Amino acid sequence: MNAKSNQRILVTGGTGFTGAHLVSRLISKGHDVVVLDNKKGIVYDILVDMGADITIGSITDKNLVYRLVAGCDTVHHLAAAFREINVPKSLYWDVNVNGTRYLLEAAERHSVERFIYCSTCGVHGDVENLPAGEDAPIKSADYYQFTKYEGEKVAHEFTRKGMNITILRPAAIYGPGDPERWLMLFKRVSSGRFLMFGDGKATYHPLYIDNLIDAFELAAEKDEAIGQTYLIADENYYQLNELVMEIGSSFDIDVNIIHLPFTPVWIAAVITEAIYKPLRRNPPLFRRRADWFRQNRAFDISKAKAELGFNPKIDFQTGVERTARWYLEHGYLS
Repeated sequence: MNAKSNQRILVTGGTGFTGAHLVSRLISKGHDVVVLDNKKGIVYDILVDMGADITIGSITDKNLVYRLVAGCDTVHHLAAAFREINVPKSLYWDVNVNGTRYLLEAAERHSVERFIYCSTCGVHGDVENLPAGEDAPIKSADYYQFTKYEGEKVAHEFTRKGMNITILRPAAIYGPGDPERWLMLFKRVSSGRFLMFGDGKATYHPLYIDNLIDAFELAAEKDEAIGQTYLIADENYYQLNELVMEIGSSFDIDVNIIHLPFTPVWIAAVITEAIYKPLRRNPPLFRRRADWFRQNRAFDISKAKAELGFNPKIDFQTGVERTARWYLEHGYLS
């Protein structure tokens, strides 16, 4: 199945970091792009000027979803409840599971040709046998990851009904235009002094944004992708100590890594979450953030390479340099 030119494509979560990059790429290829997101984000005006048809709303609004899916050839489903700490678990379920079901029901009704569901590598939790493949144990470590995998199960239901669905599990996404995901890491490294809680030997697998957008396009084009699940990541993973030093090199900084025990930061995360919970605000430190120092993330992308022709063209050094430059140019590291 070859991708048609001038498709009408729906991108949920299209004003977020990953979604905006995908929308921009699709418009540049001549497609008509419809966007559904629950907030405008920092690139709303840019995307509108490019020609994106943006609706601000929720994928939990079934009537809205059915209306926007009508007439679309492809759906890229990126929207998710993410990084919301002190909120009811029902929010995650409503968005990540029920919202996915509404989209798939609408896609089935309107005979959408391809549906790409963006999950997360986090469904594998703390990887024991490095690197993990798609068949590695599912060990979701938090409710976000749990509901993303439940969303995968919904996708499998509709695959069995004959829909052309592909699931992508991206690793740690980063790149220019991201004001959140890796900013704290870059800030700490750029100071020349990095507090590492634990021995720094846990692994982390980066994924440059352009490489991920390549994977979305391939998943929507390749017949081989139908009914399949793919881990998507850059070529190499790193121990945290290596990761910090690589980022430091983009600033021409020899970073001083100071190792501290992990347990105190974990206890502090638990306490901080408890303090912020009645305030209904996201805490500055939480267990998922603390887990970054001890959980292994390392993945085998050979399946995506063999079946999709996925080739992460942007290496880590180039990606980090581009990202550091963007942070500096936009005043995030001042």
